[in-house]
Amino acid sequence: MLVAATGVGAGDLATGAFSGSRLGVTVLWAVLVGAGLKFVLTEGIARWQIATGQTVLEGALLRLGRPARWLFLLYLLPWSWFVGSAMISGCGATVHALVPWFDDAATGKAVFGPVCSLVGLVLVSMGGYRWFERVMRVCILLMFITVVVTTVLLGPDWAAVLRGLVVPTIVDGGGAGLGWTIALIGGVGGTLTVLCYGYWLREEDRDGREDLAGCRLDLAVGYLVTAVFGIAMVVIGSCVDLDGSGAGLLVRLADLLEERLGTTARWVFLLGAFGAVFSSLLGVWQAVPYVFADFYRLVAPSGGAAVDPRSAPYRAYLWGLALVPMAGLALPFKDVQKLYAVVGAFFLPLLALTLLLLNGPRRWVGDLRNGVVTNVVLVVAVLFFAALGLRDWLF
Repeated sequence: MLVAATGVGAGDLATGAFSGSRLGVTVLWAVLVGAGLKFVLTEGIARWQIATGQTVLEGALLRLGRPARWLFLLYLLPWSWFVGSAMISGCGATVHALVPWFDDAATGKAVFGPVCSLVGLVLVSMGGYRWFERVMRVCILLMFITVVVTTVLLGPDWAAVLRGLVVPTIVDGGGAGLGWTIALIGGVGGTLTVLCYGYWLREEDRDGREDLAGCRLDLAVGYLVTAVFGIAMVVIGSCVDLDGSGAGLLVRLADLLEERLGTTARWVFLLGAFGAVFSSLLGVWQAVPYVFADFYRLVAPSGGAAVDPRSAPYRAYLWGLALVPMAGLALPFKDVQKLYAVVGAFFLPLLALTLLLLNGPRRWVGDLRNGVVTNVVLVVAVLFFAALGLRDWLF
């Protein structure tokens, strides 16, 4: 559930809804493909960690050479800024839609976004992992139920929905059909945040081979929830004539739902959207500092033997993540989201390539090494996400 909640943010909601509005339900199969690719990547992370007792980051930095360390840091820092800005902007815009105290949406975003960031900072700093887990359960339950109920109330053509799930089709969509289909596949389930699963495994004391079946089960459930949520957003978008971009698109979508289903539907949908964007922010605030603290302990002479959320590197990165990206509120949401998408897209082929290298040799993971099917899927993921990142960078 933490994987699902962290991987679905404002950009994912907007991409799903706009893809559905432009292309209809014929692209639902792309959501399943995207969730399936992310499952393979995250399962590889769990398999490496259970086989070796090391996080994937630790394995990569120790085995792939010193240059990998600084290349990763050069990636992590800008990624953190872009994702932090996108999270804060998305939360601010969604809260403004729920509580329109300001006449100007930009002012509402600039006020409510930092408030959400600071609330997340307090919850992570003071609550600990178990409190974080409980809050995330509430958020994902809220987002899942409200978005699925909204989908059912809209009464889509369920036969067409079923065909869209099982018959791969790419619609022209005014010349942008392929681009939106690729974006839908790449946007399902997060980017660098998939690394966070390894640190949550440690919080849950899953470190033996007997735990691997449980990992596969909860990842299957988590990405099933992610897929259902993405499918619901595409279906909702297909039922309304939608325009706009970024977080403002969610507000426009809520207004259209009010026209179709009434005021209650608008509030219900916005509550679910807030559950999605705030849980994503909270998940990033809690887990990404683990990644930095893990990096720090590997490169610092006295970095320590394990990642500790009470350590100075963890807390310093948490505060930086919650505060520094607020500067991004001065930029249009769509520009921040675009930069975040570009930076995020380049991480996934690197992760797939790393898992090919780490989980391939028997001498490192024994009988938990990649199978033939897994290797094929990882190669496809490398090629696909590299093409996606190149496409976003060029266009």
